[in-house]
Amino acid sequence: MINQKKAQRRKLGNKGFTLIEILIVVMVLGILAMVIVPQITVSTQDAKESTLQTNIVALRNAIELYYHQHNNVYPGFNAVTGAASTTDALSATAFVAQLVKFTGPTGIPYETKALALAAGAAYGPYIKSDLPTNPFNSLNTVVCDFDEASLAVKASSGTAGWKFYPVTGILVANDGAHDTL
Repeated sequence: MINQKKAQRRKLGNKGFTLIEILIVVMVLGILAMVIVPQITVSTQDAKESTLQTNIVALRNAIELYYHQHNNVYPGFNAVTGAASTTDALSATAFVAQLVKFTGPTGIPYETKALALAAGAAYGPYIKSDLPTNPFNSLNTVVCDFDEASLAVKASSGTAGWKFYPVTGILVANDGAHDTL
């Protein structure tokens, strides 16, 4: 009977992992994690850059279409009243409204196509709902630099997703790292 108990203990003792086996598994998992984690980080960065490229191209296309349909005037150059914008804040408000709503010939935004047609013509909307988000700062707002007339792009403020120059039509990502895209 005593020999049977010893035999049962030996069988039960052999079913578990030894400390060395567990350490080897942990080391292998650690090595795999060191190889995989940087790949995930690179993939995330690539995805953000691809999204930024797509969003900026879509915005630039909308801006160019607006420009050609409104007698070579960029969105935000005229305020929502149709008169020339006098401040950067008025320009930013007009920029968004003129791209997401119907507009008449002078750039006045209208809620419906019928109202725009009553004003003489109906253009837009150039963007379906709202400005796309800049994936690097998660902002979908725009800041306009109405006074900047040169083609040199100044440093971004990072306070909005996009920076637009209504005089020149230059649009850049406003996150500090992607101003040249």
